[in-house]
Amino acid sequence: MTHDPKARTIRMTVNGKPCEGKASPRVHLADFLRNELKLTGTHVGCEHGVCGACTVLVDGISARSCLMLAVQGEGCDITTVEGLAPDEDMLHPLQQAFHEHHALQCGYCTPGILMSLTELLHSNPDPDEAAVRDVLSGHLCRCTGYQNIVAAALHAARIMRERSHHAR
Repeated sequence: MTHDPKARTIRMTVNGKPCEGKASPRVHLADFLRNELKLTGTHVGCEHGVCGACTVLVDGISARSCLMLAVQGEGCDITTVEGLAPDEDMLHPLQQAFHEHHALQCGYCTPGILMSLTELLHSNPDPDEAAVRDVLSGHLCRCTGYQNIVAAALHAARIMRERSHHAR
């Protein structure tokens, strides 16, 4: 890697932990996460913000990390797919539902889809199929017919509602 005199230190919270790294002003957030912070779960597909593979949550809102500069993430709370599971031994309900419903094949698009669906389930704990499909319309998956992804999202929503109800 070439030394860039314009590189600056960027500080952000990533998956609940304070992080910092160096990046030039033109480095995209996706590349910063993958190359500087070694969080390779965020995939880069089209590099135009169309496919959704690079989706992460920035302050709880889904964002295409291939369109966002790393310097724009300064001070933000970033969640990547690595931050979904509560610990190493337990999957997030969405991840578990994807596994149980065979909602992934090659898995390249899956991290971005999981992040967008996470945002949906936080804002709408009881989505219908149309709401899930609306979110999925911002993602390109070349391997599935989306039906199992929809089923997994609706199943995860039900599980999350049940857990929330029992926690009261």
